[in-house]
Amino acid sequence: MTERELLRTTVGIVGAGPAGLMLAHLLAGAGIDTVAIDLRSRREIEATHRAGILESGSVRMLVDSGVSDRVLRDGHEHRGIELAFGGAGHRIDFQELAGASTWLYPQTDVFVDLADARRRDGGDVRFGVSEVSVLDLTSTRPGVQFVDADGVPWELRCDFVVGADGSRSTCRLAFPESARQWFFREYPFAWFGILCEAPPSAPELIYSHSERGFALISQRTESLQRMYFQCDPGEEVETWSDERIWAELQARLGANGYTLKEGPITSRTVLPFRSFVQEPMRHGNLLLAGDAAHTVPPTGAKGLNLALADVRVLADCLVRTLRKGETSALDEYGPRALDRVWKAQYFSYWMTTLLHTLPGASAFDVRRQVGELNALVHSRSGSGFLAESYTGWVS
Repeated sequence: MTERELLRTTVGIVGAGPAGLMLAHLLAGAGIDTVAIDLRSRREIEATHRAGILESGSVRMLVDSGVSDRVLRDGHEHRGIELAFGGAGHRIDFQELAGASTWLYPQTDVFVDLADARRRDGGDVRFGVSEVSVLDLTSTRPGVQFVDADGVPWELRCDFVVGADGSRSTCRLAFPESARQWFFREYPFAWFGILCEAPPSAPELIYSHSERGFALISQRTESLQRMYFQCDPGEEVETWSDERIWAELQARLGANGYTLKEGPITSRTVLPFRSFVQEPMRHGNLLLAGDAAHTVPPTGAKGLNLALADVRVLADCLVRTLRKGETSALDEYGPRALDRVWKAQYFSYWMTTLLHTLPGASAFDVRRQVGELNALVHSRSGSGFLAESYTGWVS
C-alpha cells in the first residue's frame, strides 16, 4: 500500500468552485487556514459556461470581501426583466419595486476572480485531484484522502470538512442513509440552450410565455448571447439545425412582439430540470454547501446565489466556533441556510410553473397562466414580490 503524504489544516474543503473558494477566502480573512481540492483542473472549470445572474448581495460579497471589483467594471447591471406574454412585453422594474438590481456576470468570471484571489493571497488550492474520499467524520480529526494532479497520494487532517463538491457530491453520500433525508422533484421538461455569436437582442432578460412553450433571452457579452427554449428532456440536440433553432426562438418571441438578432450558434445543450434538498446539511464535522446540498431549476437564477449565501452563513458559524469558542454556533448553520434554500425552492418552482407549458395542459390551463401573469404585472404587490425574490432577500 502506497504511503500517503500527511497534511494538516483547520478546514478541508472538497470542491474548489465558487462556493468552496469563497468559503476559503472568507475564512482566510479571519485567519483560519484551509486547503481546497477539486477533481477538475482550473482550465476545465474556466471552460464550463454557466449562468451568470448575481443578486445584489452576491455582488456586495465579491466586492466588500476584497475578492475583486471586476463585477462592477465588467458586469452589466440589470434594473429589471421583461415578462412577455399575451402578445406584449411587461417590464418588472427592480429598482422601483425593490430598490435593488441584479448583475449579468458569468459564473466563469466569478470563479476566475476567486481563483485569482486565492493565488494572490497564498491560498492552498489543488486542482485536478482524483480518488477523493472523506473519513472519520464524527471524530475530532476528520480527514480527506486524495491523489494530487502529479499522482502523489495525500491524507488531509482537519477540524472540519466542508463538502462544496457540486450536484454529484461525494461528501453528500458520506452521510449515513439513516442520518439524511432527500427531497426531490424532477420536472417534465428541459431547456434547449444555445450560445450564439450575435449582438444582444435586448438590454435585459426576456422571460417569454407562449402557446409554443417558454423561452428565455439572456446575454453574455456584446458579441456572445445565451438563449433557451423549453423542450422535452429527451430532445436530441443533433436533430436541431441552426435554421430550425432560430425559427423556433423567433416564433416563440415573435408571438409577444419581439424579433431576435441571429448569428452562428457555437454551442447547444439540453438542460434537465430538477429540484433537490438534503437535510440536514451537517453530519458530525462534515458540512455541505451549495449544489452538494441543494439544486434548483434555473428559472429564478438562484443556484450560484444560494451557494454564496450558504458560505456566508457557514463562514460566520465557523469563525464563531474556531475564534470565539461558541461551541453551538455550527448548530445554527443548517437551519439558517435552509430557511433561504426553501424560499428559493418555492420561488424557482413558482417561476417555472408560471411560465412553462406543462405537458397535457388544456386550453384552460394556458389561459389561466396568462390570467396569473396579467394579475402579477398589474399588481404592485405582486410585481414587488417577484422583484424582491429575484434580486435576493435581505439576510
